[in-house]
Amino acid sequence: MMAQLTVRKVDEEIVQSLRQRAAAHGRSAEAEHREILRETLLGDSRTFKDRAAALRQRLRSTKDSTDLIRADRDRDNLA
Repeated sequence: MMAQLTVRKVDEEIVQSLRQRAAAHGRSAEAEHREILRETLLGDSRTFKDRAAALRQRLRSTKDSTDLIRADRDRDNLA
């Protein structure tokens, strides 16, 4: 059985942000509200190891800054 929750007197700015966030995630405002509550109150169900692996994967796709620093230094020395 699922409970119902009614929230009254919510600022229009918050409602609009909820709608925008829901649209960005491809779900209804009600589904987005449920997800926000779940994430906030129950936390992320992924383990630390899973979150760390996802972060490492994301960072792997970024360019190594060493090459950029060398290029800037070489350009400045030539000028």
